[in-house]
Amino acid sequence: MDQDPKLAEKITEEIAKRLERSKSDIPVGISNRHFHLAQEDWDALFGKGTEPRKFRAVKQPGFWAAHEVVAIEGPKGRIDNIRLVAPHRAKTQIEISKTDAQIIGLKPPIRDSGDLAGSTGVRIIGPKGTIEVKEGLIIARRHIHFHPLEAKAMNIKDGEVVRVRAGINGQRELVFEQVLCRVSDKFSLELHVDTDEANAAWLKNGDNVNIV
Repeated sequence: MDQDPKLAEKITEEIAKRLERSKSDIPVGISNRHFHLAQEDWDALFGKGTEPRKFRAVKQPGFWAAHEVVAIEGPKGRIDNIRLVAPHRAKTQIEISKTDAQIIGLKPPIRDSGDLAGSTGVRIIGPKGTIEVKEGLIIARRHIHFHPLEAKAMNIKDGEVVRVRAGINGQRELVFEQVLCRVSDKFSLELHVDTDEANAAWLKNGDNVNIV
């Protein structure tokens, strides 16, 4: 059977691209349960006229973990000490793991950050008040942040979906499928996975993974 030279060329280019990408290390950032607040929800939970207090920086430019924490409550239980990541956003968003969701008895969808329409509601308990949000509770989709220069170097396009090998040469080595690539000049190179995913591959913050 005759071989299509264009198809063969395309396959060869794809293999070469993947091999080149696999040489680049990508640092891991484990995303523990956390939340982002809209201003009006901050006012209800922490009081008008107050501001978040910086606890520590995170790798993504412009964001930081705050001292302030809340609890969330569902039909089966409550989780305390969920930390705020600031600054405020247009809509309140709470990111938890599947294990967390089982503890409180809710079934949030797996979503990209900011994709909250039709997501799960939850009760949020702060030091100055309690609110019920109709949507905003999600399990974040695993993803990689790229600065445009990093994306160009690895031939990555915004919205591309890739496979990532983690825990390389370890006893829990695995490949994460369906990893979303997000490109912005506000980002810094980092794979974000939640605690369930990190535990599955025995990952810790700062470990390196590779696209395959």
